[in-house]
Amino acid sequence: MQDNRVIAYASRALRTHEQNYPTHDLELAAVIHALKIWRHHLMGTKCHIYTDHKSLKYIFTQADLNMRQRRWLELMKDYDLEVHYHTGKAKVVADALSRKAHCSCLSVEAVNETLCWEMRKLNLEIIPQGSLNHLSIEATFWDNIVLAQQRNKGVRIIKQKLAQEEGKYKCFRVDSEGILWFNERIVVPKDHKLCKQILDEAHLSKFSMHPGSTKMYQDLKQNFWWTRMKREIAKYVSECDICQRVKASHLKTAGILQPLPIPSWKWEDINMDFIVGLPNAS
Repeated sequence: MQDNRVIAYASRALRTHEQNYPTHDLELAAVIHALKIWRHHLMGTKCHIYTDHKSLKYIFTQADLNMRQRRWLELMKDYDLEVHYHTGKAKVVADALSRKAHCSCLSVEAVNETLCWEMRKLNLEIIPQGSLNHLSIEATFWDNIVLAQQRNKGVRIIKQKLAQEEGKYKCFRVDSEGILWFNERIVVPKDHKLCKQILDEAHLSKFSMHPGSTKMYQDLKQNFWWTRMKREIAKYVSECDICQRVKASHLKTAGILQPLPIPSWKWEDINMDFIVGLPNAS
């Protein structure tokens, strides 16, 4: 304080290792933090420290100190300090400054006239009560897979083999609607557009958040199956521009460039670069 006025406030969160400190060390750490950040104010002047932790009053005369307390005590000796005990019940000013519950700060922004005009054009109306009579959702994505199976030659061949009861295709089955399944996974024909639609939904949608190739394969294989599925997923992820830009690098950080020493004599150091694959000279 200066002229009975507060000139600075300070606070910070505990670091991870400080959360294991005992209460005595935490109180002392607060004093050390204040001394460090306000060194330019406190150095060379008489300092009065008020604390509600009574044991800090005897820190300079305490017999047994741990290594952390000894290190901090060496720093405190640079200042002209006097520690005063202040009971916790008497500290009403600090709570009044930090716990004014009756104050509520509101953020005020200018009204977006364009948005208001667009809302007026929608002719929206608020009604006290209403009900939704009919709502229908068409699963076009499922229909596309079924339609692609009907057009695919390979799917028709597998269905013929299943009708002949060949054991080679025992993992496949046809349900009552004529849809081909691989165990409990629907068979997706080799249709580039259809496969890309599935991959885009599993990788680019807001619910997927660009997963890696392994996780993406584990998610898709629960519902879909097609030949070389894992290979295509890995190729798709490796060609994703966003993934290549933001993916974390797991390589060891390169060190600082170290210049080579200057040779003291000619031909002391020899460097050769080998270039291969050049075309033959004419």
